[in-house]
Amino acid sequence: RPLFDDALTWRALREAFLSLHADADCRAILLQGEGGHFCAGGDIAEYPEFRFDPAALADFHERDVWGGLAAVLDCDVPVIACIEGACMGAGVEIASCCDLRHAGASAKFGAPIARLGFPMAPREMEVVLAAAGEPTVREMLLAASAVDAPEMKARGFLHAVWPDADVAAHALHLAERIARLAPQAARLN
Repeated sequence: RPLFDDALTWRALREAFLSLHADADCRAILLQGEGGHFCAGGDIAEYPEFRFDPAALADFHERDVWGGLAAVLDCDVPVIACIEGACMGAGVEIASCCDLRHAGASAKFGAPIARLGFPMAPREMEVVLAAAGEPTVREMLLAASAVDAPEMKARGFLHAVWPDADVAAHALHLAERIARLAPQAARLN
């Protein structure tokens, strides 16, 4: 099948986390997006090429997407998500794999894949359900709703919400604080 840019991104995420996991000197990981957004989700322009091909879609989710998410989940270095702007679809999945989640006050969360005509893959949904809870996931998936950061904090998904201009500094401070603690204890915890 064609090599999709999304597939390359998921594979790069996997490789980065496998490398960080293996680095004995790595004490904390700060995961942050570019351009004021954590992750706006997959590139829907790529989906028409394979979204109605069950084998290609299953391969993409089981090999590429799950490979990236599993690498984040299996990494025993503490992972802090610094969430700014859009955290949609794949972004919610990635954030759900992180140990701690800090967000800017204007961040928005959702999984509007109902607009694309297919469901969230089962293993991906399990991760999001564990982090965000069933009522939130039902709202995001069934109504294609976006939920703001203060509400996601109230629902227990986020650990902290900061003014947009301050979230990166607070997340970095948290990563530095964790890095100063006993690394073996953090990895075991």
